Amino acid sequence: MPFDLSTPHATPPQTRTQRAIGIWLFALCFMILVMVSLGGATRLTGSGLSIMEWDPILGILPPWSDAEWQRLFALYQQIPQYTLLHDGFGLDGFKQIFWLEWTHRFWGRLMGFVLIGPLLWFGLRGQMPRYLWRRLALLFVLGGLQGGVGWFMVASGFEADSTAVSPYRLVMHLSLALSLYAALLWTALGVWRHGQPVIFATHALRRLSLGLTCAVAVTIVAGGFVAGLKAGLAYNTFPLMDGHLVPEGWASLSPWWRNLFETVQAVQFDHRLLATLTALLALGTAIYGLSLRPEPRLRWALGSVALAVCVQYALGVATLLYVVPVGLATLHQASAMLLLTACLVLRHMVRRP
Repeated sequence: MPFDLSTPHATPPQTRTQRAIGIWLFALCFMILVMVSLGGATRLTGSGLSIMEWDPILGILPPWSDAEWQRLFALYQQIPQYTLLHDGFGLDGFKQIFWLEWTHRFWGRLMGFVLIGPLLWFGLRGQMPRYLWRRLALLFVLGGLQGGVGWFMVASGFEADSTAVSPYRLVMHLSLALSLYAALLWTALGVWRHGQPVIFATHALRRLSLGLTCAVAVTIVAGGFVAGLKAGLAYNTFPLMDGHLVPEGWASLSPWWRNLFETVQAVQFDHRLLATLTALLALGTAIYGLSLRPEPRLRWALGSVALAVCVQYALGVATLLYVVPVGLATLHQASAMLLLTACLVLRHMVRRP
């Protein structure tokens, strides 16, 4: 049975088809969250350059023969990362980094199937609104583009004397993933909550929720530059940076704007500053919203934002103090996505009807 979202003031009951589409979209959101976490682990372990080929079709199959393993290992031995970091670690060492990168790519391909299969099923049966069909088809195309951007990022690590990918390309890859996640989650929330009564919210709370969501997204992108420059391996003290509030050498490059993206001192300081301001904004938004004595759904959303930002901030500080251990840093990245989720849910809840 199809459902109609063309009358925003109508409040029909949620249909079985609507629930099915909502669950499917939330499952895709979860897959993107896992994908981002896998990407973080891949980068942290230095696994991202282990596969030298981009084959969207046959690349879904892992190597099963010794000859294929040797061929892939021989390709990896040609890039600077092997010569400069992993020279002599052997085929067994190569397999350890290979499987994480292969899983990251396989998960991306699996997401494509999980998106296109139900999309065709619901669409051909006439059970999906036309606007939703168009939007999800566009997201499928952007998902394919994300794969191309991912390879564009990886290829930057093959250049001479390079042992990692370009920070700019890494942030481009991360930003597109965040955009896809936000668009998909917003669409899923719209489907799932269609027909529910509008929640009362003040104009100030709506503006705060929008500002907070943008602040979280910008802070995550700034964290991408921290990751790209490996800036978390320096200044492992908090709250001061080697005894200074603003580290020496913050503005060592010219023109000045390059420091925002290319120096370890500025990149880490800016991420710390953005994270602190975002945490204060999140707590302020939650306190203000709760002071309005909102209904239970909104109270739950505000509490989730407050809890998520506290957990994320604590994980960020711990990751820094313990010099970026892989497990903790991966958890920090996953927690950032959960914080963004909480902010998007809040924003969607208080939006204008």
